[in-house]
Amino acid sequence: MKRIVVFFSCMLFILSVKAAEYDPAWTIRTTDYNTDRYFGVAVANGGIGILPSKDPFSIQHVILNHVFDATDVSTVLQGINPFNMRMLLNGLSVNSNTVSDWEQVLNMKNAFHRTHFKSGSDAEITYTVYALRNMPYTGLVCVEVKALKNLNMTVENEIRVPDLYKKDVQINCMNMTTEGKPLQIVRKAALSANRGVKVSASSTFLFDVPDGVNQYFDGDNSFSVSIAEGATFHFTLIGSVCTDKQFIDPCNESDREVIYVANRGLDRTLALHDKLWNEMWEGDIQIEGDDEAQRVVRLALYDLYSSARANSRLSIPPFGLSSQGYNGHIFWDTELWMYPPMLFLNKGIAESMMDYRIDRLEPARQKAYSYGFDGAMYPWESDAEGEEACPTWAMTGAFEHHITPDIAIALWNYYRMYKDKQWLQEEAYPVLKAIAEFCVTRADKNEDGSYSIRNVVCPDEYAINVDDNAFTNGSAIIALRNAMKAAAICGEKVPAEWKEVADGLRIPRSEDGVTLEYEGYDGRVIKQADVNLLSFPLNFITDVETIKKDLAYYEDKIDKGGPTMSFSALAAQHARLGDADKAYELFLQAFRPNQLPPFGVLAEGAGGSNPDFMTGAGGLLQTVINGFCGLEITDQGIKQIPSVLPKHWKKLTITGVGPDKKTYTRTQK
Repeated sequence: MKRIVVFFSCMLFILSVKAAEYDPAWTIRTTDYNTDRYFGVAVANGGIGILPSKDPFSIQHVILNHVFDATDVSTVLQGINPFNMRMLLNGLSVNSNTVSDWEQVLNMKNAFHRTHFKSGSDAEITYTVYALRNMPYTGLVCVEVKALKNLNMTVENEIRVPDLYKKDVQINCMNMTTEGKPLQIVRKAALSANRGVKVSASSTFLFDVPDGVNQYFDGDNSFSVSIAEGATFHFTLIGSVCTDKQFIDPCNESDREVIYVANRGLDRTLALHDKLWNEMWEGDIQIEGDDEAQRVVRLALYDLYSSARANSRLSIPPFGLSSQGYNGHIFWDTELWMYPPMLFLNKGIAESMMDYRIDRLEPARQKAYSYGFDGAMYPWESDAEGEEACPTWAMTGAFEHHITPDIAIALWNYYRMYKDKQWLQEEAYPVLKAIAEFCVTRADKNEDGSYSIRNVVCPDEYAINVDDNAFTNGSAIIALRNAMKAAAICGEKVPAEWKEVADGLRIPRSEDGVTLEYEGYDGRVIKQADVNLLSFPLNFITDVETIKKDLAYYEDKIDKGGPTMSFSALAAQHARLGDADKAYELFLQAFRPNQLPPFGVLAEGAGGSNPDFMTGAGGLLQTVINGFCGLEITDQGIKQIPSVLPKHWKKLTITGVGPDKKTYTRTQK
């Protein structure tokens, strides 16, 4: 292996290593390397999610968006990981034993994750991880090494194949030259263990080479250099992960993508990445007077933006692209919690989330047929094919039927926001009609002429096999009424039974006017907000006295260890009712007990340890957008209704809202 004497500054990119050079409104910083509680935050681009660890050059895993294998049920795949490195300085490994002055920073504005540390007395090292917004299957690890003494440095790239792949891994190594620079492209490909999905990961190192040096790679994509004391050396690891779910030939495609970046150059590649993220942040939330809330809200937006992309026709699972949580399936979390903020702030992502359901109408029709219903019955847990992927031990897969009208409500809200009649006629109405047909045949007529939906699991999943769940019935009523409006716009005949069932479905209430969660509800502990969701976000219950009664009755019934978004919904309602103190108290309850160190990613429940809960992020954003700012979608478009800010907030500004990308503000009175 040849050695390269580095006597120049290789300025492929500029890295800031000074701890003070970060904007606390856009960055989250940690310096505690020795903590036993470390929960990473992913960099993602809607195609892949890359999860850095705290240890030098360690990438915990790569998550592939909506690519599934199967064990007992379909599970989103961890990709083959091309982003790990091993570094030797003067023959000694850079590892946790050599680290001092460690710092990590998540930059949300430009979507990168940076680690800086000293390795013994040898070097000061900074590396930055990107999931490129402009290339959904490609990422970068950009490295700067400043020599504190004369160094011989060797860097090796290990492409790691997770255990749940077949053992016959294909390995390929190719040498080539681009832009006068020699490259060594290394690739590993394998089939997933059960469904045989073909996954290919390719990588290459990129750096400037002095004149007269033509060969510097050894096998398996490693190189060595000599760095003089005081000199700085930059290099970049380019990695791409492709599958046969996107490409007929994922192996050559993963090679092509790293070659493309190497040939195009890092400056232009990262400039486009930054440009696209700047465009994403046109939809932003700015809070004056509360630095903590600003960071939390920005992280929530960053999480959702990272997890999806326009034109993908894909949705967001509960843990985004950070992990395999809930197997990467799509739940009601999409339509009720994560989708509404995107509907206000990012049309492209919101449309893709609806495309996901539109594309899976036929499997939903098949499920309805299989269970003896008309129309379309969407699965509680949807995988790539749109079929039911819920584990059979969970009753939710067979009985949590509110998911189907929830989807109809989301589709109608998209039309209300963007007024695209052609989209409504060609894309959405067939789904709205099929869901209405399901709701009609799912309801049973009672002797008094009313209708009931029996044998369901509520949003409160502690309640199984109950009748007339208020939320399920309420969402079905809304879906039927929306379908009637859509039919009129599209010039379609409205079946008489749609109105009959919508007008006849029971909403159980107690003698003192409290909305009962279901027929016979006796005040027991509930898993998460249920009845209260009929006020917000569904706007089904609008009577102020009923809203107040339901809030007072159910708040202390909610399991304090249950999903975080319950408290977001309650906070939004109190803000709309004018109770700033209670709204802020519940807003804090929706994130502080769930934050995990060191970046504050959310666990699903208080005291939990399963990061990074995108559903909770969506709930927090709704508290701010729809609660504190008072934005609401109506049949006439967006309106801003009365609400209040927390008393110490000076001003709330929301930019890039709706089809005209308007700015809405609320100031402290």
